[in-house]
Amino acid sequence: MKVLLFGASGNIGRAIATELLSRGHTVTGVTRRGRVEGLEHERFTSLAGDATDPATVASLAPGHDAVANAVGPAVGRENDRDTIVGAARALIEGLRKAGVTRLVTIGGAGSLEVAPGRRVLDDPNFPEMWRANAEAQAEALSIFRQVEDLEWTYISPAAHIGEGPRTGVFRVGGDQLLTDENGKSEISYADYAVAFVNELENPTAIRRRITVAY
Repeated sequence: MKVLLFGASGNIGRAIATELLSRGHTVTGVTRRGRVEGLEHERFTSLAGDATDPATVASLAPGHDAVANAVGPAVGRENDRDTIVGAARALIEGLRKAGVTRLVTIGGAGSLEVAPGRRVLDDPNFPEMWRANAEAQAEALSIFRQVEDLEWTYISPAAHIGEGPRTGVFRVGGDQLLTDENGKSEISYADYAVAFVNELENPTAIRRRITVAY
């Protein structure tokens, strides 16, 4: 496939790009600065672009089989909503104009359910530094859920995502937070990327949210 990847320079974006390239796909990585340090490959091209601008999405998407969104601001920044919700709206509008229907996007764990009607972010002990990000990701999900003319998939990670090995072994769920026998909810960037690319290659969750965890 030819995949247009927004947010290619972040931890998750870089892992997704690496996984795509390892499977023989061609990747166009889009970042605000137009470069991804340390990622060089004959099938990887980097471009400058803004995922929150519908015109940018519409101009870059043609010629690609799918679009991947890994855009997310640094934790605690005041522009979390502008970036995350702005990208969701721009991707929808831009892809409609471009005629590209397949979109797989990173999501947040905060909107996952821990009990009927109760989300991770509803916990009074939810870290305040993550709240704006979680609320923005939840809003983006609600926006995607109103879209019926694009083949979107929203992939939430486990509650904790970070550095770790690529094992290829994990569980895939729906709207509920996945935890292990010790109550932990974790996934590595590398294994999240495996699940992400699996969904790009073999769609199983069109127009719905899934989550991945060990």
